[in-house]
Amino acid sequence: MVEFAELSRALRGALRRGELSAWFQPQLDLRTNRVVAAEALCRWHHPTWGPIPPTQFIPIAEEDGTIGEIGEFMATEAMTAMTDWAIDMSVNVSPAQLEDAAFTTWLERMILRIRRPARRLTLEITEGRHLGDVPALVARLDRLRGLGVGIAIDDFGSGQASLTQARRLHATELKIDRGLVSDDSPDASRVVADAVALAHDAHIRVVAEGVETADQLDKVTRLGCDRAQGYLLSRPVSRDAMARLAAAIV
Repeated sequence: MVEFAELSRALRGALRRGELSAWFQPQLDLRTNRVVAAEALCRWHHPTWGPIPPTQFIPIAEEDGTIGEIGEFMATEAMTAMTDWAIDMSVNVSPAQLEDAAFTTWLERMILRIRRPARRLTLEITEGRHLGDVPALVARLDRLRGLGVGIAIDDFGSGQASLTQARRLHATELKIDRGLVSDDSPDASRVVADAVALAHDAHIRVVAEGVETADQLDKVTRLGCDRAQGYLLSRPVSRDAMARLAAAIV
């Protein structure tokens, strides 16, 4: 197993060496049955160690400070894709990035330069992480919202994310955690149905994550989710593959 310090050193040069790339997982509109969006996902392929999962390297990046560089890379990739393709695009942004005034200022400038409407871009926040100075974070998010950018709360139902937090951060989207999607119990369905009803009352879109079976797709459709993503619909694909898919649905 590769040690933390060794991974941290390798990660610092990964972008420069071209080891990081953006892959894209499509999202299906459950009303029209069309792909209308994609989530940009960071992938790291080390020449010696092979693929390194984000669950392993993102916490390291947040601790050693490289998350800012990775965040700018991924946001640039997402906005470039959004400019090239006529679909919505979302990208994960950690609270650590949003708490950095330099990052949010850079992001605002980038948004003002893109040719596509900013409303096509959504920033996904995993609420379970420590949010630090919440009033300052909300102020930065509000500036981005003023440009049209959407805010998604990721992993709802994981025991951390909440509708209260979604409202506090002025979210426009709620992403249902895969654990609730895969749980076929009545209690899980009730939680999803209640979340959908409350979210829709607040004009918040609901996306079901981790949809892997036809039964799960039927369930989230029946419970009122607006969009879905997961291996049943598509695994994350390369930029070239996503470009072909986007061209086919325009």
